[in-house]
Amino acid sequence: MLPAAPADIAQRYRISKYPTLKLFRNGMMMKREYRGQRSVKALADYIRQQKSDPIQELHDLAEISTLDRSKRNIIGYFEQKDSDHYRVFERVASILHDDCAFFAAFGAVSKPERYSGDSIIYKPPGHSAPDMVYLGSMTNFDGTYNWIQDKCVPLVREITFENGEELTEEGLPFLILFHMKEDTESLEIFQNEVARQLISEKGTINFLHADCDKFRHPLLHIQKTPADCPVIAIDSFRHMYVFGDFKDVLVPGKLKQFVSDLHSGKLHREFHHGPDPTDTAPGQVGRALRGGGGCFSSFPADSGQCTNHVPFKLIFKMLDLLYGCKNVTT
Repeated sequence: MLPAAPADIAQRYRISKYPTLKLFRNGMMMKREYRGQRSVKALADYIRQQKSDPIQELHDLAEISTLDRSKRNIIGYFEQKDSDHYRVFERVASILHDDCAFFAAFGAVSKPERYSGDSIIYKPPGHSAPDMVYLGSMTNFDGTYNWIQDKCVPLVREITFENGEELTEEGLPFLILFHMKEDTESLEIFQNEVARQLISEKGTINFLHADCDKFRHPLLHIQKTPADCPVIAIDSFRHMYVFGDFKDVLVPGKLKQFVSDLHSGKLHREFHHGPDPTDTAPGQVGRALRGGGGCFSSFPADSGQCTNHVPFKLIFKMLDLLYGCKNVTT
């Protein structure tokens, strides 16, 4: 935690406010920075918590049947604790323990699961989903880490008021599905289409979903209400661009083109100057992109009406200042 930081350090580690505490494990900066109280006791408790063992040892394989299957579980089966295989597993767990629950069994306890040697198993959420086995080298940290990270960090993550600023600090624009919490069908469709159309975009944009009811205020800034959900939008942190009819997500290539238009600058251009002549007939209502001077509008191009859009990044900054992003549910 620094009282001030040189510009290059601040930029490299995305330090935008003070005081800021960044946690590094095995040379890697953790995505989740400390957001608790700035008191000696709170900081000491946080450090002690971070030093605790991220892996829970299994003393009987019957314990596996009692695991919380709403979580993503990673289980390692090892002949002995003092081994290169376990040391790699331990390093990975220390980094990803916020995203998955890690367990390990050793010796005679793990023997029934070690018929082909030490192994790592991923148990997805839900009782019907099949287990997945890591087939790479267990002494290769990068390979093990990448495989487990892919399982622990879903392609489409939920954005909440608690993790919102953390996600903005990753520096990537958002592709967000706003849906009612009970509307799992729309979420499943969105997840499938993201995986089908946009897997190559991973690392250039964050795929997220949000509870329409909790995010009703941000929705108002794009002239939407929970009654309009499901709604898909891109937040570039400068402007918000709204996808067409949600059903169009099933049109092959439609969602991919929406993201491609962000990268090419087309969405930004249309936001300020109206739809390209080749895309929209004269007088047609814009694609919720028309506006000027940082304005959003779904009115006809010549109406001159617009409402200000407050990017999510600013919303979460304000919430962090007001509430520390704690216990914010509406």
